Amino acid sequence: MRIGRWRVVDVAATAGISTQQVRNYLDEGVLPPATRTGSGYRVLTDVHVHALAVLRRMAEGHGWARTREVMAAVHRGEWAAALAALDAGHAELDRERAEIRRVLGAFETVVASPAVAAPRRGARIGEVADLVGVRTSQLRLWEQRGLLRPVRAPGTGYRVYDAAELRAAQVVALLRRGGYPFEIIAAVLDEMRTTGRPQRVRAELARREQDLHQRSLRRLRASAEFYGYLAATGQAAASLEAGESASPASPAESPADSARAN
Repeated sequence: MRIGRWRVVDVAATAGISTQQVRNYLDEGVLPPATRTGSGYRVLTDVHVHALAVLRRMAEGHGWARTREVMAAVHRGEWAAALAALDAGHAELDRERAEIRRVLGAFETVVASPAVAAPRRGARIGEVADLVGVRTSQLRLWEQRGLLRPVRAPGTGYRVYDAAELRAAQVVALLRRGGYPFEIIAAVLDEMRTTGRPQRVRAELARREQDLHQRSLRRLRASAEFYGYLAATGQAAASLEAGESASPASPAESPADSARAN
């Protein structure tokens, strides 16, 4: 790579940011260290321009917090920390994708089950327990967790479940029998309360999955450019060599190999 000399203002112009922002990046270590002239001015190079472009691409894919963590770790020579942070980001997407699929699977289970008929006046807790096949104590627990929202009857203070809350109780009971954790059940109920119709719930989950695919592609592109930066600056080779030196010893040499080495 050609190593030209750049002023801070010119480096800032390549990304459309302020000179102060470039100085902040240098101070934070997310750009490589800069030498200074005898009069104290920073001397930036093509490497800094490249690093700034990668920094912004990384932020698009991984977010600023993780980007700062990764780039600063690299410039400190802490390869393991940088790689661990990148791996954590990709793992987050995997968990989100798995959760969307679990929510969709749970929702399809709910759609396939017919709703129980609700009394016109609403149902009290004992009636709901009988209708959905659980104990009243379970209904109270689910209410404490925020899954159920019965109203209180004026005067008596008794819990009253309308048709929507009776259906919610049925959904919770159904999914708990299926082994779904409370966070998935809460997500299903939130979707049902927000979007209402099954078609809208499916469409919203599909939209979230598509958004996740786009985020994954941006993250993949950012990681590729990050590796390109390491390779261009020789840091990728240095990190691999460091890993090889720390790896277990290779198989024992043959006598002929040993003789040649000597």
